[in-house]
Amino acid sequence: MADAARYHRLQLSLTLLGLGLSIAYLVALVATGGGNALASLVARLASARWIQVASMALALGAGHAALTLPLTLVRGFWLPRRFGLLHQPLRGWLGDRLKAALIGGALGLAAVEVVYALLALTEHWWLAAAAVFIAAEIAMAAVLPIWIVPLFYRLTPLADGSLRDRLLALARRAGVAAVGVFVADQSRKSRTANAAVVGLGRTRRIILFDTLLAEFSPDQIESVLAHELGHHVHGDMRRGLLVNGALTLLTAWLAARGLDLGVALLGLAGPGDPAGLPWLALVALALGLVQLPLTNGYSRWIERQADDFALATTGNAAAFVGAMERLAGLNLAERRPSRLKEIFLYSHPALDRRIARAESARGGVA
Repeated sequence: MADAARYHRLQLSLTLLGLGLSIAYLVALVATGGGNALASLVARLASARWIQVASMALALGAGHAALTLPLTLVRGFWLPRRFGLLHQPLRGWLGDRLKAALIGGALGLAAVEVVYALLALTEHWWLAAAAVFIAAEIAMAAVLPIWIVPLFYRLTPLADGSLRDRLLALARRAGVAAVGVFVADQSRKSRTANAAVVGLGRTRRIILFDTLLAEFSPDQIESVLAHELGHHVHGDMRRGLLVNGALTLLTAWLAARGLDLGVALLGLAGPGDPAGLPWLALVALALGLVQLPLTNGYSRWIERQADDFALATTGNAAAFVGAMERLAGLNLAERRPSRLKEIFLYSHPALDRRIARAESARGGVA
C-alpha cells in the first residue's frame, strides 16, 4: 500500500511537470512569435495551404515530443519498471510507443487539416468540425477491435471451453451479443489485469488479459466481465457520444471564439492563418483542462452504475470484492486518493469506495 501511494505521488508529480512543459512550450511559441516565424518558413517552402498546415502541425508535434521525451521515458517506462508493474523490454516498449504515436499523430494531423479546411470554407467551421469528430469517434469504436487492438496484442480465442461458454452465457443474459471471447497476451508486457467488451455490432467481442485468467477465479472473472457488460446494457457508448458530442460542440464553439481573439492579439491574417496553430493548441489545451472534472465526474457516475449492474447480475458481491482486491494488488491501485484528486483525475471511483459499495450490497443495504 505504501508502494502504491509513493508510485502515484511520483506519477502525479511527473504528470504536472509534463503539463507545465506543454503549456510553457506553447506559450513560448506564441509570446516570441515562433508560430509566425515557422509559418513564414513553411510558406516559402510550399504554396499549398494544406501542406503549410501539415508542416506546421508536424513541426510543432515533433518539437513537443523532443521536449517531453525524457519525461515520457521516466513516467511510462522507468517508473513502472521500478515498481514492478512493467517487465516489457525497452525495445518493445518503444515499438508500442511508436505505433501509438503514428496512429495518434495521423488522427491529430487529420483533425487539424479538417479544421483548417473548414476555416477556409465557412465561419461556422466549428459546427461542421464537431460533426466530423463525432462521426470519427463512432467509426473508431467500430474498428478498434479489428484494426487497432491487434497492433498491440496477440489475440487468441479463449481455449477454456467451460469458461468461454460461461462468459458468453453471461453476455446473452445481459442482452449483449458478442462474436467470441479472446485472450490478449498482456503478460509479456506487464502484470496488470483487465477485461473489456469492445466494438460495435458484428465487431463486438470480449477481450480478457491473460493475466486475468492466471490470477483470478472464474467467479471473479465473471464479475469483472459483468461490469464491462453493464456499460453496453446501459448504452454508455450512446450516452457517451451524446455527452461527448455536446462537449465537442461547446469546445469547438469556444475554440472559435478563442481563435478570433488570437487573430486580434497576434496580428494573424485571419482565423485560417497557419501561424495561429500554436495559439489554437493552447486554447484547446486550456479548454480540455477546464472540462476534466466534468468528464471524469460523468465517467465515475457510469462506472458506479456498471458496478451495480455487475453485483445485481452475478449476485456475487464476494467475488466482486475479491476481484477488486486482486486488481488493486496487480495494478498497484491508489485505493483512496484525496477527494480533490479523485474529482479532477479519476475516471473511476476510488477503489475503496467501490469495495465499500459492494460490501453494503452484500450486507443487503444497497
